[in-house]
Amino acid sequence: MNEKKATVATKPEAAKPAPAVKAPVAAPAVAPKPAVAAKPVAAPAAPITVVKEKPVEAARPTAPSVPAAKPAGPSAPVAKAKPTASQKLGFKLHEFIVYPAHGVGQIIGVEIQEVAGFSLELFVVSFIKDKMILKVPTSKVVTVGMRKLAEGGVVDRALSTLSGRARIKRTMWSRRAQEYEAKINSGDLITIAEVVRDLYRSDTQPEQSYSERQLYEAALDRMAREIAAVRKLIDSEALKLIESFLLKGPRRGQKSDADGGEDAADEADVDRAA
Repeated sequence: MNEKKATVATKPEAAKPAPAVKAPVAAPAVAPKPAVAAKPVAAPAAPITVVKEKPVEAARPTAPSVPAAKPAGPSAPVAKAKPTASQKLGFKLHEFIVYPAHGVGQIIGVEIQEVAGFSLELFVVSFIKDKMILKVPTSKVVTVGMRKLAEGGVVDRALSTLSGRARIKRTMWSRRAQEYEAKINSGDLITIAEVVRDLYRSDTQPEQSYSERQLYEAALDRMAREIAAVRKLIDSEALKLIESFLLKGPRRGQKSDADGGEDAADEADVDRAA
């Protein structure tokens, strides 16, 4: 009886080998691995060749190394900056200007001279009618009063001044002559017009003394030259224009004529002294 039991007991242990479970474990593990074989992802190797081409583009910047020549560009403006001294006040070559002591002249050149070891820039001004050439340092232009030609509005004001009433001071002629001469040499067109107006004498008025006529002609010449240059006229046309405005002015009365007689006597004394 005991032996039979033993055999019965061993049989159930033999039934344990039902580990058929091992088969399903092996099957799923082998199936997914073939999916990994889809390594054709290596195709991105092609983009790597594109990256190799980029260095060729990087080589292009080497050509722009030419920009190194740009520094040479700024050096050119520096050279141009030297002649700016003659352009500070806007004067140009062949331009007509007014020099107070000599009237209208023309800039015919710009020179640089060595004086006491220093370079001095000069305007070369020609006064054709006077047959004179004047050299003016550019640094002294403001000091001497050299200026551009008067504008159209200033010329109109000067011409209208000629039509006004003469203003003659009751003082000695010698003193008035100095004042007139200072006005002429001021270079101001309207101030010069005042001298022309005050010294003008019509045919019906007493004759001018020699010194009075000299000052009148000097003022008239200065005014006529500038008006001719501004309005692009010849001197004779400018003189006729000035005379036409002088004739529009009021005539001097008897009192003025009497004053003129006294002034003429003073002038005669001055002329004799001279």
